[in-house]
Amino acid sequence: MKYATITKRLAGLGSGKWALHIEGRRKAAEGIPVIELTIGEPDLPPDPALLEECARAMFAGRTRYSNGRGEPSVVDALVGKYSRRRPGVTSRNILCFPGTQSALFVVMMGLLDAGDEVLAGDPSYATYEGVVAATGARLVSVPLRAENGFHMQAGDLEAAITSKSRVVLLNTPHNPTGAVLSASELAEIGEVCRRHDLWIVCDEVYEELTFGDRFASPFDNPDLADRTVVVSSISKSHAAPGFRSGWAVGPAEFFDHLLPVSETMLFGTQPFIADMTAMALTQPIGTAQTMRANYQSRAELMVNRLSHSPNLRTHLPEGGMFVVLDVSGTGLDGHEFARRLLHEENVSVMPGSSFGDGARDLIRISLTVPETTLNEAARRMVSLAGRLSS
Repeated sequence: MKYATITKRLAGLGSGKWALHIEGRRKAAEGIPVIELTIGEPDLPPDPALLEECARAMFAGRTRYSNGRGEPSVVDALVGKYSRRRPGVTSRNILCFPGTQSALFVVMMGLLDAGDEVLAGDPSYATYEGVVAATGARLVSVPLRAENGFHMQAGDLEAAITSKSRVVLLNTPHNPTGAVLSASELAEIGEVCRRHDLWIVCDEVYEELTFGDRFASPFDNPDLADRTVVVSSISKSHAAPGFRSGWAVGPAEFFDHLLPVSETMLFGTQPFIADMTAMALTQPIGTAQTMRANYQSRAELMVNRLSHSPNLRTHLPEGGMFVVLDVSGTGLDGHEFARRLLHEENVSVMPGSSFGDGARDLIRISLTVPETTLNEAARRMVSLAGRLSS
């Protein structure tokens, strides 16, 4: 039988990148106690007020069809949120989606044609390559260097641009490295995009999980307003990944064109989840503050503990919920180290190769478990590194 070419373009770009995570889950299901440090799933539950609002809305009959742009309750909340960052935002600048992933997919479908190129950092989040490939476009890597704190450099970006370049895909705070771009860095990147007439798509799902400097966004720069689209959700900020509630914010004219694309795929989200999202965006819910403090403390613990091994190199992230670890000093690449860590120490982490060629010597460690568990995981990583060096 014949299949569409998209199935070939996406072969190996889906759950295959999480193969070691799946293998770890399988070991755990067999009764083997595995420390799981793979996926970025918050260990806090959603605030009870949000769950109560979701249930209230369901029992109140908010279970019928929605509309393509989004329920008025959450659209209004998003207008309020982004108007505080950049005046003049209206409902025409908003589209709602079931999660950041689908928002990013539809946005890319509206910006790219076959043969186009998207510039993204290497390493970058594991699904970006597939989202781009689905459109028939190609992901072009811009190196994110450890010596620069994994911050994208405007010069490296400009060096990667070709006549086929259409979009720069940013992620700040960054997954997997935890890098947080400053307003001045974003302005330099934006100036490159202006010179070459490129769109900026910025994944800001970790917006509320910065550890030090204030969060900055290209959306907040008026000079970049006509070329910037932001995607985000409540998955990380409110510990609600299973609710699949996200959005995109960008130029009204583009979103007028994008709305039929979204409607063809989705035609609306769930009204009862929209009402919960509106509450999350308008009420003083403290989940993000708690997670931010937890993740910063846990990151400091991991960096300190892992520094006990001369064969492991890491750095303190500036935000997010991960630490990346360079294991090249052990003589193994990230995938082989992660495989042995799972089989010899029962610790499950993500190999850096899931995030790009530039991360092959890295592993990504999720900070979404208690400090006592992280401390034990770090002990096992140092133990494995010691055996390898001897």
